Amino acid sequence: MERHAFAMKVKKGKMNDYRRKLGEIWPELTAFLDRNKVSNFSIWNAEDLIFGYYENEDGAVLSAEEDVAKNVITAKIQDTFDWISTPGKDMRLMYHNFGVVRENKELIRHRMFMTKLKDGCEEEYKRRHDGLIAQRGDSVDPGPDSNFSIWSARGYIFGYDEIDITMEVEETTEAREQTVEWEMRQLGIMDWITNDVDWMTGDVHADVKRLAWHN
Repeated sequence: MERHAFAMKVKKGKMNDYRRKLGEIWPELTAFLDRNKVSNFSIWNAEDLIFGYYENEDGAVLSAEEDVAKNVITAKIQDTFDWISTPGKDMRLMYHNFGVVRENKELIRHRMFMTKLKDGCEEEYKRRHDGLIAQRGDSVDPGPDSNFSIWSARGYIFGYDEIDITMEVEETTEAREQTVEWEMRQLGIMDWITNDVDWMTGDVHADVKRLAWHN
C-alpha cells in the first residue's frame, strides 16, 4: 500500500465556492477513485487550508486516459484554490509511524493537524522526528497508532493519524508531562494553525474539519 497527500490554499472569499464545487464534482471524483482503486480518501480543512490523503496499491500508475480524466475533474474546481503541494507529486514525508493496517475502519479515530514552520526550521523539524523513528527502531507499531504520517510543503506541516480506539488507554501523568515538554519545545520552530495544543498555551486556533471522505 502506498500513502499519498496533497495540500492547497483556498483563495480569499472562495471557501463557499470550494465546498459547493466539491459537492458538484463528488460523484465524478469518487467514480474516478473507484476505477483506479484509490481508497481511504479524505479531505480536511482548517482556516483557508485544505489537506487531502489517500492510498493505492504499490506501484499503481494512472493511464493516459485516466490522467486526462483527473485533470478534467480538477479543472472544474481549480479556480477556487492555489496549490501548496506540487500537483501529481507527494509532499515531503517528515515522519511516519506505519503500524498494523486495520481493514475495519469503524473503530478508528482520526487526528489531523496543521502547523507552519518558522523560517529555516524545516531540517530541524525533520531531525527531531527522525529521532523519534530511531527511538522505536522504525519497527511496526502494534497500536494504537496504526497509520501516522506527517507531510510538509512550502513551510506548512500536515499530520494525519489513524488511531485504534480499542487500544487507547488513559494517559499517565508521566506521558502527559512528556507530551507537554515535547510540544512546548516544538513551539520554538513552528506555529500552530489547528487547536491541538491550545489546552497548554491558552491560545485559540482553528478546529480541523473533515469535509469529505470516500473509502
